[in-house]
Amino acid sequence: MSATLLDAIVDAQPDLRPSERKVADAVLADPAAVLNTGMAGLAAAAGVSEPTVMRFCNAVGCSGFQAFKLRLAQTLALGIPVTQSAVGVHDGPADLVEKLFDHSISSLDRTRRSLDRDAIAAAIDLLAQADELLFVGFGASGIVALDAQQRFPMFGVPCQAPVDAHQQFMAAVLAGPGTVTVAISHTGHTAETLRAARAAREAGGRVVALTGQEGPLTELADVALLVRTFEDTDAYTPTVSRLAGLVVIDVLATGVLLRHGEPALTRLTAMKERLAAMRAADPGTARST
Repeated sequence: MSATLLDAIVDAQPDLRPSERKVADAVLADPAAVLNTGMAGLAAAAGVSEPTVMRFCNAVGCSGFQAFKLRLAQTLALGIPVTQSAVGVHDGPADLVEKLFDHSISSLDRTRRSLDRDAIAAAIDLLAQADELLFVGFGASGIVALDAQQRFPMFGVPCQAPVDAHQQFMAAVLAGPGTVTVAISHTGHTAETLRAARAAREAGGRVVALTGQEGPLTELADVALLVRTFEDTDAYTPTVSRLAGLVVIDVLATGVLLRHGEPALTRLTAMKERLAAMRAADPGTARST
């Protein structure tokens, strides 16, 4: 995974010379302003010489100052990384909009860059061939499971996402060779999710893990999807693992739809057309959606 420039600067700070660290501090303090200044301006802001700025650029993996500014512009286009988007107790609504969107966008970009494409393809293969799908998860992961339960039945595949731990376990025990269980846990250590995944494997089903790190859950999985995010850097940041999990579910669902081909797309299109017509014909429904 290639880190964004500001993340690379943070990682490099302990190894920088004291003078180069002053440049890093100046960049991190106001990265947007650096785009509108030259090398001399950044040197003055940091209180160092221009050769020091050049050494700093080299130290963070850039061939020169212009290459540094280009990478910085690319980074800022994704939103300020989480190192620069911590929420403070005195932040107003405008600050919250900027910081929380920046945090989420940067974290989702990290997920996109780190996600194993071969694992995604393998998961789509399993899901597309399944006779039945079971999604299990708790807390924020449970929200992802419920979202998946709304998506996949539209392709003609029986699908369930029980909320209760006992119901999840019973469904996993009843899994057969044609059942694929998608076990969702950001930590990979949720006891109930592990219990369900283990039961599904013992019953002869297949398991896809959607988790933030390798561990007990990935060891139980036929396919492991590592959904890496910048999670919970402070008390105010959103649970980005939930957002990332929802996007990965969208990727999997779209991949399965494409595997099912034109008949599935035709049925889905017809359903959406009927739904639109129903909403237009029922004013009460239109007001409530």
